[in-house]
Amino acid sequence: MSEKRSTSLIVIELLFVIAPDALLLDIAGPAEAFRLANLHRALQGLPPHFRLRFVGPEPAANSSVGLRLAGLEPLPEQLSTPTWIVLVGQPAVHATTASPAINTIAQWLNRVLYGRLGAQGCPHRLVTICSGTLLAARAGLLDNRRCTTHHELLPSLRVLAPKAQVVANRVYLMDGPLASSAGITAGIDLALQLIANACGEALAASIAQDMVVYLRRSGDDPELSPFLSHRRHMHPAVHHVQDAINAEPRRDWSMQTLAAVGNVTPRHLLRLFVEQAGVSPLLFLQTIRLERARQSLEHGANVTLAAESAGFRSGLHLRRAWKRRWGGSPRDLRSRALDV
Repeated sequence: MSEKRSTSLIVIELLFVIAPDALLLDIAGPAEAFRLANLHRALQGLPPHFRLRFVGPEPAANSSVGLRLAGLEPLPEQLSTPTWIVLVGQPAVHATTASPAINTIAQWLNRVLYGRLGAQGCPHRLVTICSGTLLAARAGLLDNRRCTTHHELLPSLRVLAPKAQVVANRVYLMDGPLASSAGITAGIDLALQLIANACGEALAASIAQDMVVYLRRSGDDPELSPFLSHRRHMHPAVHHVQDAINAEPRRDWSMQTLAAVGNVTPRHLLRLFVEQAGVSPLLFLQTIRLERARQSLEHGANVTLAAESAGFRSGLHLRRAWKRRWGGSPRDLRSRALDV
């Protein structure tokens, strides 16, 4: 939607639903993005598009870091204007337990949204961040919807919403009026995408620049970054080799050159990688190269340039590795990127 068209849009009520022990970053990150959206519109002589409100079952609640949040509005009896309800997360130890406050919120959600969300002409949207998706599940709002949550909570979500299409390892998903994210920083990514949809890509890009968001992730991006996977170990030699691969994926690496970086023999390096990282050094290298190629394709590079920038010997080698890992072809991703 263009900026010109957005001048006539009515104000959207953003209801941040605050439960006890709510994750502070799940609130502050997206809320700041929407605040900046209004600020950037004001600088262009445009009216605000979002009205931020903070509601809860009690007038005050402690956040996850102990900071007490006061002045919360009561949960409204009805949604009288176009409203986006934002369900923020809690630490896992609280999110998997149905406390009285959580039950109160779930009952309220069911009352104001069940049977209406997604109905023709319904102006409302449900936005869930991290374990907020579990709260939507408790309210019965996820049937036949594609959704996601933090990777540690996926099994709980599948139990609470057996009819939902739970998707793992995704930064965020948008399925009609439902938008769900993996949590914390992913909530900022989702907020920026919602702003882009409502107010234009240019505005969202300027907000990302203000917030120093290094890379705006899309809904196709994995929750678990390939640059961080296979690194939950304590072995310094393996970390040293992984750092070298991340820094120079285009280098003509071999087991011999990788072993030299770790100051071990090739055979010993292979054993260490399998024991500590769960993969071989060359498979880790290919994972990093594939992710670099995927990012290049999303930014408009053709298959040949993406292969070269990532360290593949040719576009053919990239296509073969891509098919083994994900199926399909890198051309499919490039086509989607060009259509955006």
